Amino acid sequence: MTQYLPFEKPIEALAAQAAALRARPDGAEQAAMLDERADRLLADLYARLTPWQRTLVARHPDRPRFEKLTAGLFIDFLPLAGDRRFGDDKAVIGGFARFQGRRVMVIGHVKGEDTATRIKHNFGMARPEGYRKAIRLMDLADRFGLPVITLVDTPGAFPGIDAEARGQAEAIARSTEKCLSLSVPLIAVIIGEGGSGGAVALAAANRVLMLEHAIYSVISPEGCASILWRSAAQAADAAEAMKVTAGDLLKLGVIHRIVYEPKGGAHRDGPETIKRLALALRNELDGLSAMSAAELRREREEFFLRLGA
Repeated sequence: MTQYLPFEKPIEALAAQAAALRARPDGAEQAAMLDERADRLLADLYARLTPWQRTLVARHPDRPRFEKLTAGLFIDFLPLAGDRRFGDDKAVIGGFARFQGRRVMVIGHVKGEDTATRIKHNFGMARPEGYRKAIRLMDLADRFGLPVITLVDTPGAFPGIDAEARGQAEAIARSTEKCLSLSVPLIAVIIGEGGSGGAVALAAANRVLMLEHAIYSVISPEGCASILWRSAAQAADAAEAMKVTAGDLLKLGVIHRIVYEPKGGAHRDGPETIKRLALALRNELDGLSAMSAAELRREREEFFLRLGA
């Protein structure tokens, strides 16, 4: 059953009316007309979403996340656990896989699908051991000459005392450094939320792709509003000012490519989203595979040094 967002209430009302009509023997024709009207309204609404509305779409509970995307994009996925220093962080998962005949290393944030799994994966907020696991896996990819694909979906790194005590900032910095120094192609995809250094630690890539309704920013809109206006209630204003959307970030040169979602967002058609993302990844891998290690490193360095210039 579709979960409607607050700004989708008119569509929800039409869907409810259509369902009621379909329950009547003579209501099929009228229900079809309402379905068509709701479909047009959905297309119009998603063509002009505000930054805050896109934020809500990026957080939709039914949005395809790491587990579903990995299952649809890759085969023979073999997750590898632990950072070999402290433990295994369930907020970051990665391992060997095959993508359309290529052996690759896949690493990503995992938010979870329901209350139990969200708690298990700490809502996608990694501790230092998560980033150190990512570094270990990127080292393996470098050793075996495997392209790295990261799926970024986190509100930010975990800010708890235990994470800080184990060197959170240093782990994020080391993971970012490892991304930049890899000798193999690195493609990052912002699939939902890309928040702060917790996202950049897996996204300092040769190609940064972004799903159409994902967001990518230095802080959440609520966090920004709390700092600037002392109230999270102005999160919508913050989202507008921060330029968190894929369209804005492409114009600013922060990302390389937008992967457009099906009508009504990825949560309405996960298989089509996977199909479009697979095509984009294949095209990018084809282009990057012809580059030498030195060219890959130089391109990454130049891209990130240009940001903000």
